[in-house]
Amino acid sequence: MANVTVIPAKPRQELQGLEATAKFRVCAYCRVSTDNEEQLSSYEAQVSHYTDYIKRNQDWAFGGIFADEGISGTNTKKRVEFNRMIEECMAGKIDMVITKSISRFARNTLDTLQYVRQLKEKGVAIFFEKENVNTLDSKGEFLITLLGSLAQEESSNISQITKMGIAYRFQEGKVIVNHNRFLGYTKDENGELVIVPEEAEVIKRIYREFMDGNSPYKIATNLQRDGVITGSGGLRWYDSTVNKILKNEKYMGEALLQKTFTVDFLTKKRVKNNGQAAQYYVENSHPPIISKEEFAAAQIEFERRTSMRGYSKTGKSKFTSDYAFSGKLFCQNCGSKFRRTKWGKGKNQQIVWICINHQMGGNEACDMKAVKEKALEQAFLRVMNRAIKMKRFDEKANTTLVSEVDLISEQAELVLREKQVQELQDYLKAQETCLLKFDEEIFRRIIEKVKVRSMVEVEFVFRAGNEVREIL
Repeated sequence: MANVTVIPAKPRQELQGLEATAKFRVCAYCRVSTDNEEQLSSYEAQVSHYTDYIKRNQDWAFGGIFADEGISGTNTKKRVEFNRMIEECMAGKIDMVITKSISRFARNTLDTLQYVRQLKEKGVAIFFEKENVNTLDSKGEFLITLLGSLAQEESSNISQITKMGIAYRFQEGKVIVNHNRFLGYTKDENGELVIVPEEAEVIKRIYREFMDGNSPYKIATNLQRDGVITGSGGLRWYDSTVNKILKNEKYMGEALLQKTFTVDFLTKKRVKNNGQAAQYYVENSHPPIISKEEFAAAQIEFERRTSMRGYSKTGKSKFTSDYAFSGKLFCQNCGSKFRRTKWGKGKNQQIVWICINHQMGGNEACDMKAVKEKALEQAFLRVMNRAIKMKRFDEKANTTLVSEVDLISEQAELVLREKQVQELQDYLKAQETCLLKFDEEIFRRIIEKVKVRSMVEVEFVFRAGNEVREIL
């Protein structure tokens, strides 16, 4: 019969009074989510407690303190120290982790079990002091599953209470805004939104340039060129950022609350609120940077530019502001926009604008001929200089305009049109001399579109409502 000699396993150190055969490298993990927890629940107290607790044990080697302050426990992605601790454990540098409780470690059952099992495979123990559970015990994982589920339920309850609190504040008209990246505003000592004057000028500039005919991309390029600081403190501007500013009702002193909502308290995933949850619109919630009329004008301009898309058979036509006439020229025959192109080479080269349908499909698609850019510029100069000399457009045009304004049903459009009329009249009165050359800025500001009636005739449609025909 064979002789069998049992070679006993080397016992790992037990927390509950058993003798150890080797020193354990022990660390502690601490976390608090608020500033008002007391004693061991507080961030500083936990760090101090576990540092002393580990160093007093002769059989333990101090593996460090990993501490996250002010971080939620429902998700581990943003817990920097927690993730660093796991990396240390997986690298074989830690034998045991001590933490106050399961809720301090993670309130998400999935995360709790994932890390317990991950560390258990590496032979790393986690000791939860409050629950008196060591994950390397035979009963450890069962208890972790049970207690982790309770912790998750606690987080769910907290989430629901938080949602109710936010909804109540919304119903009271209390605006909750993250002002850290909110260009134009900050908060005072009472937590109220107040205007930052220098940043407010940037907001006004964006609205002004947009109404002058510039695209969000062009505005972003201009801001970046001039070294204007963004809301996040950077220098890189994007057209999407400009778009959001132009469509943000908060800049007129009003607020639409709960534009997004959390669909899962564990993942913290937020989605756009398309009616799934209640929304609250608060008027006069804080000081405005722009007027309601200016904001309404910007939204109308967005709609106008959107309506200008898709006139060509290609379906690829879109608004652009690369050149003064971009998105402004329309074919009287087919409704398509015009595209800028070059004819000839060298000294004989000339810039012309051509109907997109004609360019793509020839005379069968549209028989409108191209018009020269220089001719368009000169035609605009003649129209403007006649108006400057008279200091107004003819009385018939103004009378027609007033009638049109009276018929506008939407108050915002009415106010906008009246403002545009006044701006045009003020400009004509202030202009003492005729224009000597084509001014792109003036053209963008006062011309809504140009109807190309033929290769020798166009019709300028002013934002103020006037329509003036001119021979090229």
